[in-house]
Amino acid sequence: MYHRLYVEYLYYFNIEQDYYECHEVMEEYWLGHGRNKLLQALLQVAVGLHHFRNGNKEGAVLLFESALAKSEESWSGQLGIDAQLLFTQVKDYLVKLNRYDKAPFPFYPLYIRITDSELQKAVQTCTPQGVAEEDKF
Repeated sequence: MYHRLYVEYLYYFNIEQDYYECHEVMEEYWLGHGRNKLLQALLQVAVGLHHFRNGNKEGAVLLFESALAKSEESWSGQLGIDAQLLFTQVKDYLVKLNRYDKAPFPFYPLYIRITDSELQKAVQTCTPQGVAEEDKF
C-alpha cells in the first residue's frame, strides 16, 4: 500500500502536470519520511520542471543537477516506478537546457513510468486531497 501523498505526487506529475502541487505533496511526504535524498530528488525534478515551464532556466538547471546528484541514494520504501528511466530523462533534459542559448526549445513534460499495477490503479483513480495547513510539519 502506498502513502496517499506519494500517490498524489504521481497523479500531479503524470496526469495533471501540475508541478507546483507535485512539489507541495512530495515535500510533505519527504519531511514525514526522514528527508530521504532519493525522495528529495523526485521532489526536485518536479520543481525543476515548474521552474523551466515558468521561464527560469537557471533554476531548472540547478534543481535537475541536484536531483541527479541524489538519484543513486537508497530508500527502504517501495517506489513502484522506473526511477532509472526518469533520471535518464532528466539527464537528457539537462543537456538540452545547457545548450538552450544556442538551441532553445519549448517546455515539455516528463512522465514517470509506473511499474507497479496497484500503484498505477491508485494514481488513475486518485482524488487528490492535497496538504492542509494543519498537516504541515
